[in-house]
Amino acid sequence: MTDHILEIDWDVDNGGWGAPTITPYHNFSLDPACSVFHYGIEAFEGMKAYIGVDNQVRLFRPDLNMKRLGFSMDMLSLPKLDQQGFLDCIIRLVQEDKSWIPQGEGFSLYIRPTVIGTQPTLGVSQSRKAKLYCICSPVGPYYPEGFKPVKLLAEQERVRAWPGGLGNAKVGGNYAPTILVQANAAKKGYSQVLWLFGPQSNVTEVGTMNFFVLMKNKQTGKPELLTAPLDDGTILHGVTRQSILDLTRQWTKELTVTERPYTIHEVLDAAKEGRIIEAFGSGTAAVVSPVKAISFKGVETNIPLDLNDPSQGAGPLTRRLWDSLADIQYGRAKTGELGEFTKKWTVNV
Repeated sequence: MTDHILEIDWDVDNGGWGAPTITPYHNFSLDPACSVFHYGIEAFEGMKAYIGVDNQVRLFRPDLNMKRLGFSMDMLSLPKLDQQGFLDCIIRLVQEDKSWIPQGEGFSLYIRPTVIGTQPTLGVSQSRKAKLYCICSPVGPYYPEGFKPVKLLAEQERVRAWPGGLGNAKVGGNYAPTILVQANAAKKGYSQVLWLFGPQSNVTEVGTMNFFVLMKNKQTGKPELLTAPLDDGTILHGVTRQSILDLTRQWTKELTVTERPYTIHEVLDAAKEGRIIEAFGSGTAAVVSPVKAISFKGVETNIPLDLNDPSQGAGPLTRRLWDSLADIQYGRAKTGELGEFTKKWTVNV
């Protein structure tokens, strides 16, 4: 972790939010009865700071992270978040620890804003105290030697999220129940779990990422980029997900972009019929993660990586998205369509 930590305490009985502090990184001293330990009153975010080719430090779409954190806090009945105020504090923290940001393609500073309930009382109720904080850590390239496509195990018995739940918020309780399922999938040789839901086995997410499939539409024969729609509890409002939708909708002459429910059977049937072009997950850590196979009910189905050049490890759209997002994050895109996205999506530190 970097040298400093940002903290802001909240106490409903003592004036609400206290003053933000940035101090040397340290451990917390918390009462063992704090609500975070017993009832999972906790939410977090994941974002990055990049040093661009011009030596400018940039945050990528931090307003979306703040919006999602505010939503997560609302869902846990935590205090209302001053989104711009907290972002200003994070910017100050990044400035303080700027020397920790590694330079080079794929390198960045990972930023972890977190909020925990600190009410020291046993009892399931709203927490009257909370701690909002942020820590940072330098990270290297997710694919230091090029894309490493993954195999997925489609999960039928357990569910990650459900309508009316909190799968659309980034709370710790969404992740703890997935660890055993993920570990069992790894023992079988699969890198990630493809989470399904409902009697029709609707595709939701993959591991901790949103999931996309590029296939030829059965009726029109034209390429269609497909992902599950945002709803009231199943799909996380991914920042990378939204960025991919925004980018690809600028390329509408080349493909149709669709957000709709779809099933694992639709995906596997398309693969059998040769209509699958490529598939990938998306998230802050990996950006895009190409998929090479899906196992469902004991049957493994291969997914194309690149029909023209399988050695690439990812399909053309996956690579184009990776390159485009990296050009924006590292400030290489100065003009044209990507240059406009750079202006809109990045915040200089």
